[in-house]
Amino acid sequence: MLDVIIIGAGPAGITAGIYAKRSNLEVILLDKKQSSLKKAEKIENYYGFEKGISGEKLYNIGINQAENIGIDIKKEEVIKIEEIEKGYLVKSESEEYLSKTVILATGNKRNRPKIDGIEKFEGKGISYCAVCDGFFYRNKNIGILGNGSYAISETNDLLNIANNIIILTNGEEEPNFRADNVNIDTRKIKSIKGKQKVEEIEFEDGSTKNIEGLFIAQGVAGSSDFAKKLGIILKEDKIVVDEDMQTNIRGIYACGDCTGGIYQISKAVYEGTKAGLAVIKYLRQEKI
Repeated sequence: MLDVIIIGAGPAGITAGIYAKRSNLEVILLDKKQSSLKKAEKIENYYGFEKGISGEKLYNIGINQAENIGIDIKKEEVIKIEEIEKGYLVKSESEEYLSKTVILATGNKRNRPKIDGIEKFEGKGISYCAVCDGFFYRNKNIGILGNGSYAISETNDLLNIANNIIILTNGEEEPNFRADNVNIDTRKIKSIKGKQKVEEIEFEDGSTKNIEGLFIAQGVAGSSDFAKKLGIILKEDKIVVDEDMQTNIRGIYACGDCTGGIYQISKAVYEGTKAGLAVIKYLRQEKI
């Protein structure tokens, strides 16, 4: 069993990993998504770079620094985290890992689909968590928006709950997935409609499809997605942590943009430092 699994390879995750590894903990870091840091053309407000530095270069420097001290960085998409006795089971699209602790550092997920009606019906037929809300859609006809590994994982969680499921790729490639009560539609979506709750999908070709609920699983799962499934407290979709960056669930920590506040590299590095040190202290005290 590993000592800590870190999900996210931005400044917060890399920093946490460096501190944990230098304390001789067994660490792996899982990350497949595109870091927002890599999109920054030039960073001029971070200490130590008198002429500035591109976000992509700074990101690669961090990756290299972590690998140089022996941190195993795997480009795998994490699709599920489950609590087990004395630790956590972390499932990626291809592997399963056991760890005593987990640090969430996947940044601030900003990929709410730009589809008319999504925001309006959140909590009124629109859900972001199959495990949390699947019970309310027993024997109903529902949709799942997405086409990647995360969407398929959510579909699997709903197979024995819903009556019929339609995977809506919204114009993206059709996933290689088949099940008796699952259909796939690759058409672009124009809007989500209904009176008091979700009732139908309107496609850009003018046709409609009746559904009784829609689960959003577009792209890669973020920290808040995992938090909802684990029962971690959120405030305005940001993870609530204590002074040691620990969530309300023992052994699970969060750092960086996913905790809210100012979205700056300096803040992410600071919180990554605190999370790494806190995990070291926790494991020594618990002696697990």
